[in-house]
Amino acid sequence: MKLTDLSADELNTRQSELLSAYTQFKEARLSLDLTRGKPCAEQLDLSNDLDGILEGFFLLQNGTDVRNYGGILGVPEARQMGADILGLQPAQVMVGGNSSLTLMYNMIAHMAPQWDAEAREINSKVKFLCPVPGYDRHFTICESFDIEMINVDLLSTGPDMTVIENLLAQDPMIKGIWCVPKYSNPTGHTYDEETVKRFAQLGKIAGRNFRIMWDNAYVAHHLTDNPARLHDLMDESMQAGTEDNLVMLASTSKITFAGAGISFLGTSEKTLAAFEKFLTPQVIGFDKVNQLRHVRFLQDGGNLAEHMNKHRTLLGPKFEMVQNKLQEALGDKGIAEWTRPEGGYFISLDTLPGIASKVIKFASDAGVKLTPAGATYPYGMDPENRNIRIAPTFPSLTDLEKALNVLVVCLELASADHLLSQ
Repeated sequence: MKLTDLSADELNTRQSELLSAYTQFKEARLSLDLTRGKPCAEQLDLSNDLDGILEGFFLLQNGTDVRNYGGILGVPEARQMGADILGLQPAQVMVGGNSSLTLMYNMIAHMAPQWDAEAREINSKVKFLCPVPGYDRHFTICESFDIEMINVDLLSTGPDMTVIENLLAQDPMIKGIWCVPKYSNPTGHTYDEETVKRFAQLGKIAGRNFRIMWDNAYVAHHLTDNPARLHDLMDESMQAGTEDNLVMLASTSKITFAGAGISFLGTSEKTLAAFEKFLTPQVIGFDKVNQLRHVRFLQDGGNLAEHMNKHRTLLGPKFEMVQNKLQEALGDKGIAEWTRPEGGYFISLDTLPGIASKVIKFASDAGVKLTPAGATYPYGMDPENRNIRIAPTFPSLTDLEKALNVLVVCLELASADHLLSQ
C-alpha cells in the first residue's frame, strides 16, 4: 500500500516501526560508502597484466622509442584505439593522461579567452547549459572559470532539445553544453537518434565558438546483452558542417586502472590543431609508455569487448541487487522513483520533493555515506531536493546489501516524517 494512502494513525505506527529499525542500524556502527563511482578491487585486478606487459620492448611500429620526449597528440597506435572507441578517425583524436577531466578542463581554458572577450563586448557572463541531474565535476569546472550554469531537464531520450534550441537562439553568450550521452551520470539514459541529430545542428544556432562537451565516459560499460546504441554525432556534425563545435571525450579510467589509465579527446582536425597549439607551452607529451601498455593490453575492439564483459560479470549482480532491493522495499509505497540503467555506473533515485537531504543525513548518521544532496545539480542546488545518486560499484555485495537496507529504511522514515508534517 502507498505510504501516501495511510491514515495518520497508520503513519504513526509505521513511523515507530521504522524508528526501531533505524535505531538498530545506528547501534551497529556501520561504516559504508556509496559516494563515488569507483571500480572495486576485483575490477582493477582484471587489468593486472598491464604490469610488465611491454617486457622491455618500448618501440612503436614506426620505430619510435616511447620512453623519450615528444608527441603531444599521442602515439599512433593509441590514437587509433581512441578513434575506434569514439567512432572517429585517428587524425581527429589525441591521447592524454589518466584523466579525461584534465582534457575537459584544458579545452575550457583554451576557449575561455575568446568567450570572455565576447562577454565583455556585451557586458554579460559566459554561460553553459547543464542537463540535470548530471555530473558534479562538470559543474566544478564551470565554477572554476566563473561560467554561469543553466539547468536543462534530462529526459529519458536526452536533454530537452526544444528548451536548448530556444535558449541558444535567445542568448549568444551560451557557449557550451555538458553531455554524458551514453548511460548518463547518474540516470543511465542514452540519448536517442533524434536528440543526437538535433545536437548536430546546434552550432548553426550558437555560432563557431560554441562547444558540445560530449563526455562519453561509459561508452563501453554495458550491463545487458543488447546494449543501447548511440547515434554517430560526428558523422551528423560533418554533414551539417558543425564538426568544429564538437569535443568528444572518453578514457580507460573504469576499463583498466582508474588511477593509471589513458584518456582520449576527439574533435575536428581544425579544432584539434588549435588545441595542440594551446597545449604546447605546458606539455611536452603525455605518458607514451602507458599509452603503449594499453594498446598491447586491449589490442583491438574484440578484446575490449571481452574485457568489458568481465567487468559486467562483477557489476551485474550489484546493479541487480539495487533494483531488487528498491522494488521490494519501495515499489508499492509511492514515495520514490528510480532509473533502471542498461549500463554505466549509477542509478538515479528521486524521493518525494523536499526530503533528499534528510534521507542522506539519516543514512550518514547510521554509518552509510551517500553523494551529498544537490551534487547532481549546478552549485549543489537541487531545486526540488529530491535526487539521490546511488553508486553501487565499489562495495562488496555484502556491504552493498547492508547499505541498501539502511537506505530504504531512511527513505521511508524521512517520507513518513514528511507526510505527518503536512
